[in-house]
Amino acid sequence: MRVSVSWLREYVDLPADLPTGDLEQALVDLGIEVESVVDLRESVTGPLVVGEVLEIEELTGFKKPIRFCRVDVGAANGTGEPQEIVCGARNFAVGDKVVVILPGGVLPGGFAIGARKTYGRNSHGMICSAQELGLGDDHSGIVVLPEDVKAQPGDDARPVVGLDDVVVEMEITPDRGYALSVRGIARELSHALGVPFRDPADAPAPGATAEPAYPVEVRDPVGCDRFAARMVRGVDPTAETPGWMRQRLTVAGVRSISLAVDITNYLMLELGQPMHAFDADRIAGTLVVRRAEAGEKLTTLDGVNRTLSAEDLVICDAGLPNALAGEDAGVPISLAAVMGGETSEVLASTTNVLFEAAHWDPATVGRTARRHKLFSEAAKRWERGVDPALPLVALEKAVRLLTDLAGGTAGEEVLDIDHVAPRTPVTLPVDLPSRRVGVTYSPDRVVELLEQVGCTVTRSTDRLAEDPGAVGTAGVGPGAGAGEVLTVTPPSWRPDLTDPADLVEEVVRLDGYDRVPSVLPTAPPGRGLTWQQQRRRAVARSLAERGYVEVLAQPFVAPELVDQLGLPADDPRRPAVRLANPLSEEEPLLRTTLLGPLLGIVKRNVGRGQRDVAIYEIGTVFHPRPGAGTPPAMGVDRRPTDEEFAAADAVVPAQPRHVAVALTGEIEPAGWWGAGRTAGWADAVEAGRAVLDAAGIPADRVTVRAGERAPWHPGRCAELVVDDVVVGHAGELHPAVLAALELPRRTSAMELDLDALPAAPLAAGPTISTFPPALIDVALVVDDAVPAADVRAALVEGAGALLEDVRLFDVYTSEQLGEGRKSLAYKLTFRAPDRTLAGEEAVAARDAAVAVAAERFGATLRGA
Repeated sequence: MRVSVSWLREYVDLPADLPTGDLEQALVDLGIEVESVVDLRESVTGPLVVGEVLEIEELTGFKKPIRFCRVDVGAANGTGEPQEIVCGARNFAVGDKVVVILPGGVLPGGFAIGARKTYGRNSHGMICSAQELGLGDDHSGIVVLPEDVKAQPGDDARPVVGLDDVVVEMEITPDRGYALSVRGIARELSHALGVPFRDPADAPAPGATAEPAYPVEVRDPVGCDRFAARMVRGVDPTAETPGWMRQRLTVAGVRSISLAVDITNYLMLELGQPMHAFDADRIAGTLVVRRAEAGEKLTTLDGVNRTLSAEDLVICDAGLPNALAGEDAGVPISLAAVMGGETSEVLASTTNVLFEAAHWDPATVGRTARRHKLFSEAAKRWERGVDPALPLVALEKAVRLLTDLAGGTAGEEVLDIDHVAPRTPVTLPVDLPSRRVGVTYSPDRVVELLEQVGCTVTRSTDRLAEDPGAVGTAGVGPGAGAGEVLTVTPPSWRPDLTDPADLVEEVVRLDGYDRVPSVLPTAPPGRGLTWQQQRRRAVARSLAERGYVEVLAQPFVAPELVDQLGLPADDPRRPAVRLANPLSEEEPLLRTTLLGPLLGIVKRNVGRGQRDVAIYEIGTVFHPRPGAGTPPAMGVDRRPTDEEFAAADAVVPAQPRHVAVALTGEIEPAGWWGAGRTAGWADAVEAGRAVLDAAGIPADRVTVRAGERAPWHPGRCAELVVDDVVVGHAGELHPAVLAALELPRRTSAMELDLDALPAAPLAAGPTISTFPPALIDVALVVDDAVPAADVRAALVEGAGALLEDVRLFDVYTSEQLGEGRKSLAYKLTFRAPDRTLAGEEAVAARDAAVAVAAERFGATLRGA
């Protein structure tokens, strides 16, 4: 929200000498985030003058249209001769008055202006656009001053274009929609500075008449609980927007379009009430307000042909037949509360204008805006809440402005279909702000502050509310007023005030956040980390030490991700929780696997030139509970019951914690020290082993075997098994998945369910033998389908207690071994705790180990 201080001064008596720093601090103290306070008098330095275009020469032979202009700037250039300026804009003609900055001037951003040769001509200065002057975002053309401007060539242009003002730019939080208007900001400043406020909406306006201004039928009173309209006939279509209005719109970042449309935008900024202007002659029949039929089409004012959803609210022309929605449903001519349609927009020839001011459901408008990616200024205000008492006042102001500036006759008929429900009073114990905040607020002070906000307050005594034993925050007890209850009816412009906590916040905000003491609570004695926390830290440290970089991915995914990952139709990871209010309509689901967002980060890094990527994440996935219904509605006025908690928990999705890695490129870089090594499936498997080791799972309880699971390559996928339970998978990703996600070849990944791992057993101290080991290598030939981990388990089982360690160090295939056969070479370490082993003992243990492998898998010693 951008607004000039001069506009605010019309409704609030700001001190004449108010420093910009004090103005900013006053807004910040009210909880309004101030982006900037710019004194426009200081934004442009040097000669900025009014100029009159005398001649325009079109230059040809360039890639874009270029004009060489001679501009009268009076005596501002020191010579009185016309100023020669090269300009690329096309929206001005000979005789127009424009804004010129002469050599030596500096525009916002430190852009110094001088004389230079360009496009074969000498250019002395620049003709300025609104964006270049810092007055708005419009850079489509230069500023052409209205004909009624009295300034002469050479006069200072600052007062003419509003550069003698102060502009405040604020970021308004979603709960304070009333602050998206001059009315709202002026009221807030009156609270902060203790100065009088004049409400621009406090103006007489005629009510509904028996004869409506135009026939309208509202079929959805929930989505539209108020619809008002007025007609103005016979306006002058050539009337232009006055300079003062155009200037204020420009400062606010709104482009001037036409007088009728500019009036609606002006009043939206002033009052906070979005409006729409229809060309009454382009409407054929009754206006119908309804929900759209899925598949209906509407071309909005931005020229986009939009396909409507059944949730969208639309205004339709019943005079146009609609086969899809029914004969009397009409054809959509406006996407209600978001943007009008091309078929009924005000044109340069419009003489009869129908003004509409309504009140729309905020949630519906917000969903429509996100669905169509159409975040108009009107939609931004509607989804934050608009005062339902404004429509008739806004219509009266619009009608008066249009008839005063463009002539015409205002119709006496007023349409007002009003289904607005009265505000629900809120019961507030008068001592609740003191108990919640830790600052003593007297009952009179609480009432005074709430009435400043605009609330209607009734005081009463409720003996049931008294609690002499209550102790408030920071030692503040019930205090004065304990047992007294306020019945508070919030004003129509504050839809955010619905609960006692909201009223407490208003009391604290207006009384001053600086009065709230900064007292840190006493930290309770802790019991250290839980074993689950210790495990997560150990896993993260283990992966980081192996060169993986931790990332934090967003848990939101697109519906098409499951297809890109190649998940089968019956895969339990396909069902996903859909968010009711997603941050992005493209990613409305919660992830069921870490791999989707993780691989998206790999793709982003590779796309930016990072060819070697090794990342990991520890986070939760979300699995919907079968048959979960709707959670119970729970307010904030009391603690939910155990039954309500249980019902809510039954709907919450299961959220197991997973760990995943993804890697591509070189795992060991090449250099003068030797050739590098490309990351592969074995590295992903080793990452899984490292996670299990860091989690405290003994190696003899871990099995790594061949597996098959999307999105991994079926021939290069390993299952990670603990106590016969599959806890994860690792390996190279399927080529189809890599192609769908645009990832490099051989990209590998691992994902493991940390919550599926058993608690680590109590670790016993290692027994260290002082006797030497016996080292024996064995090479066993087995079928290619036999997992190496199963062969290892057989060797361990057969070797007995003397076996200290067994490690696979080579896998070998050749024609001599035969097709479908492989050789697995293991290094066996034997050691006795109490003596030096004799060679015969070690060989006997080796033979026993080989015998079990031979019996179980048909293994034979290579070369035997």
